[in-house]
Amino acid sequence: MKIMMTIIVVSVSNPTVREPQIGAHHAGRVFEVRCLHIPVRDRTPFEGLVTIVEKTVRLEHASSPNKPIYLVGDSFGGCLVLATAAHNPEIDLVVILANPATSFDRSQLQPLFPLSEAWPDELYNAVPYLLSFIMGDPVKMARVNIDHRLPRRLQIEQLFQNLIALLPCLSDLVDIVPKDTLIWKLKLLKSAASYTNSRIHAVKAEVLVLSSGNDYMLPSGDEAQRLKSSLKNCTVRYFKDNGHTILLEDGVNLLTVIKGTGKYRRSRTINFVTDFVPPSMSEFKYGYDELVGLLSFATGSAMFSTLDDGKIVKGLHGVPNEGPVLFVGNHMLMGLEACSLVLEFLRERNIMVHGIAHPDVLREREWVSSPEFSFTDWMKVMGAVPVTASNLFKLLSTKSHVLLYPGGARESLHHRGEEYRLFWPDQQEFVRMAARFGATIVPFGTVGKDDIAELVLDYKDLMKIPVLNDYIRNATSSSIRIRDKSKGEVANQELYLPGLLPKLPGRFYFLFGKPIATKGRKEEILKDRENAKQLYLHIKSEVEGCIAYLLKKREEDPYRNIVDRTVYHALHSPLHEVPAFDP
Repeated sequence: MKIMMTIIVVSVSNPTVREPQIGAHHAGRVFEVRCLHIPVRDRTPFEGLVTIVEKTVRLEHASSPNKPIYLVGDSFGGCLVLATAAHNPEIDLVVILANPATSFDRSQLQPLFPLSEAWPDELYNAVPYLLSFIMGDPVKMARVNIDHRLPRRLQIEQLFQNLIALLPCLSDLVDIVPKDTLIWKLKLLKSAASYTNSRIHAVKAEVLVLSSGNDYMLPSGDEAQRLKSSLKNCTVRYFKDNGHTILLEDGVNLLTVIKGTGKYRRSRTINFVTDFVPPSMSEFKYGYDELVGLLSFATGSAMFSTLDDGKIVKGLHGVPNEGPVLFVGNHMLMGLEACSLVLEFLRERNIMVHGIAHPDVLREREWVSSPEFSFTDWMKVMGAVPVTASNLFKLLSTKSHVLLYPGGARESLHHRGEEYRLFWPDQQEFVRMAARFGATIVPFGTVGKDDIAELVLDYKDLMKIPVLNDYIRNATSSSIRIRDKSKGEVANQELYLPGLLPKLPGRFYFLFGKPIATKGRKEEILKDRENAKQLYLHIKSEVEGCIAYLLKKREEDPYRNIVDRTVYHALHSPLHEVPAFDP
């Protein structure tokens, strides 16, 4: 049974805009949406508007007291939802602010506002046009929902059509927003900012602030920092290329931001597994084309899998479709292979693979003053969860496909001379966990990092450099320890960025071994540690065998070099269809 969250969007009615983008998903699939629009000629004072929002919030809370309510406010709406949150600290609210007008007293246009009543009518006729361009970028608004995979000519044609569709709205602004209405709105903004700022200390809700770098109406970047320091539970994401009307512009999908910042939940606490919303088609396209597009082009990943009869085939046909499935393999340098693996499973098999990541990779970057929506946020959108026993338990119990690297950080940040060496712990807990749920274990190997870059400065080298060694020690000491030091070399999780010398790119190769079933072996593995150990060693041996196979067979690949692949791609087929060696 799907549990629906309520999202209340508060905005001022504006004939030049469309509904805020809740996401590529239909809003009804994720949220029950309530939109509050304030009519242009409405003269309700700010306190009265807060009462209207509060009434809706309390009704929703009474009907579903155990579910959070999302309040989304852009500009003036940001004041409304913050004031509502301040009045209702006992209700579980997630407040999302898009360039909130709490900074109205510091607006760049503040010197012009006292003169508004004295503007002659002839001058006022131009004011709505001016404000419409100051508030947002018309080109970015017109680019919303244009498929970036279309040929450039078709993209430009659609852009011009959308721009032309916006022009009639601009011509009607003077009639729809008369002078007295604009003067009232400015007074309302001033009172809203003052009222909300005087009560901001009472806000207990979880808050997400979206701030724009090209906001010419309000100092949104500075205001985001002020709110982050003033509110008890506040996260900020900075969008440097967007304007004041950020929710209406291309490149910002509200649902994606909510998911990527870990704000989507169905109860008071987030559950990374049950609260996960699969990526939409637009999110997948962005991830495949933009996020790792350059890496995909450079590495040209070649996927192979093993059928039940032991035959190796091109593609992922040998991987079980039904979960739970646990992929267990080797990390390449810096874990570069994980992105290609997850996206290829989505593209070829429509299978969502949840990567188990080090908690430090996914945690909030408190030390960054203006964090942008980053690669780490996209990892969450694409299903990555922190590595904990409870998260693995939940994933397998929900029959998910899970990606696990027993070698962890030690393997992905290996030293020179340790290429393709496994650094696995002695404990075989993942085997026992898989047996508990009858999961199928698929060992796999991946190679190709030595064709992309050469490791020239490893941990030992960097620790000889003054200042830099202190930085690495501090970073390591403040990191989350997921393994006890007594568990051998694999527990050495020094976190650092190695020195790399790029090469003319070669290719990444993946081989998924023959699936190993644990169904029906629960008692045998859980009660006898020796049996669990033997299975663990067998899986490790299979991974090493996959690596050895790929290292040998890649020598037969006529398209191992990026130049050869690019020529073939240009003349014959899409990049993912460029052939490799015959298995």
